[in-house]
Amino acid sequence: MGFEQLDSSKLKKFQRKVTLLSAAGTFLDGFDLTIIAVAMPLILEKWDVGPGLQGIITSAAVIGALIGAILLGNLTDKFGRKAMYVVDLLAFVVFAALTACSQSVWQLMLFRFLLGIGIGADYPISATLVSEFSPTKSRGQHSTFLGAAWFVGAVAAYLVGILLIPLGENAWRYMLLLGAIFALIIFCFRVTLPESPRWLAARGREKEAEDIMMKVIGEKASIKPSGKNVQHISYLFSKSFFQRTFFVCGFWFCYSVAYYGISMYTPTILKSFSNGSQISTYIGAGTISVLGLIGALLGFNLVERIGRRPLILISFLGLTGSLVILAINNHPTMLFLVVLFSLAVLFANMGAGILNFVYPTELFPTGIRASASGLATAVSRAGSVMGIFIFPQLVILWGNSKALWFFAVISLIGLMISMVLAPETKGMNLEELSDENQHSNFNETMAGENNETMA
Repeated sequence: MGFEQLDSSKLKKFQRKVTLLSAAGTFLDGFDLTIIAVAMPLILEKWDVGPGLQGIITSAAVIGALIGAILLGNLTDKFGRKAMYVVDLLAFVVFAALTACSQSVWQLMLFRFLLGIGIGADYPISATLVSEFSPTKSRGQHSTFLGAAWFVGAVAAYLVGILLIPLGENAWRYMLLLGAIFALIIFCFRVTLPESPRWLAARGREKEAEDIMMKVIGEKASIKPSGKNVQHISYLFSKSFFQRTFFVCGFWFCYSVAYYGISMYTPTILKSFSNGSQISTYIGAGTISVLGLIGALLGFNLVERIGRRPLILISFLGLTGSLVILAINNHPTMLFLVVLFSLAVLFANMGAGILNFVYPTELFPTGIRASASGLATAVSRAGSVMGIFIFPQLVILWGNSKALWFFAVISLIGLMISMVLAPETKGMNLEELSDENQHSNFNETMAGENNETMA
C-alpha cells in the first residue's frame, strides 16, 4: 500500500507532535468532564439544585459527547481527519467560555451539552489520526498516551479546584473558563498538522497522499489504489465486523458505567466523611485521580510488552475485585474509601480506560475507522449517562455501599465480554488488521486463542 515508510525512525519527531497535539485534546476532555464534579459543590451553594437536576448538570456534557461522537465520527470519515480535528476545538473554546458565564442552571446545562458535542467528537478524530500516523511497533503506546492524557486532565481539574477555591463564590466560573483558554492555545498548534494520507488513499486521492508522505518523510512514497473502500457506517454491523463492533462497544460501555458513575460523585461522596472541609474533599478526590493517572501510565508502558488482551483482562478483574470490597463494607472510613476507590480507578484505567483509544482504531478499515471509534464512543457515553443518573438514585434507595454492587456487576460483565472477544493486535499493521479478505480467518483465530486463554 505504501505506508511502510511510516515505520521509519526518521518520523519519530513528527509522530510525537501528532500524538502530543491529539493528547492535548483528550487532556481537555478529561479536564472539562471532570471540572464539573470539582465545581459542583460550589454550584450547589449558589443555586438550589436537587438530586435529579444535579444528575442532568453533571451528565449534560456526556450526553452531548454521545451525539458529537457518532455524528462527527461519521463526518470525519466523509470529510477528512484534519477538518474535524480543527473545528471541534472551536467548540471547546466557545462553549467552555459560555459555560463559565452561565446566569442560570438551564444555561449551564445547555452550554455544557454543546461543549460535550465537541468533547465527543475529539475521541474518534484524535484517536484515528494518531493510529494512522503511528509506527506499527509503538502504535499501542501512541494511542494509549491519549488515554493517559485524559487522566492528566482529570488530575489538573482537581489541582485547579484546590488553587481557585480561595477566590470565593465565583471560583467555579474561573475553573470552567480555564478550559476555554487551554483549548485556544491547542487550536493554534493543531492547524499546522496535515491530513491523514491513509484517509486520502482510501478516498482515491493517492497523489495527495503521496504529496503529504513526501512532506512528512522527505522521500517519495508510492501509494497504490486500495480497491474497494467501505465508507458507510452500516458496515459496522455486517457479518465481517459485528463481533468487533460488539466488543469495542461492549467493553467501553461497561468501563464507562462503572468509572463515571463513581468518579463524577467522588467529591460528593467524600464530603460527608471530611468534617465539612472542602479542601480535604478535593485532596481525597484528587488523590484518587492521581492513582487513576498512574494506572493509565502503567498501561501505557505495558501495552506493547504484554499486549492488549492480557491488559484488558487484568484491568476488569482488578476493577471488579475493588468494587466488591467497597460494596461489602457498610461502615467505611474516608481513608478506606480513598484507598479502595484509588485501586478501582487504577485497575480500570490501566486497561479498559486507555485501550478504548486503541481497539476501535485498530480493528476497522480506514473508510469506517472514525465511524467505528465514534460509535463506540457514543455507546460509552450512554454508559456514562447511565452511571451518572443511576448512582445517586441507588444511593437514595440502598445507601452508598449497596449501590456499588451495581457497578461491580457491570464490571464483571465487561470482564466476561473481554474474555470471550478481546483479540491480540500487538505487532500487526493497520492494513493487516483491516484486510477485508482476512476477516473470517482472523475472527476464527481470535476465537481459538481466546478459548485457549480461558482454558
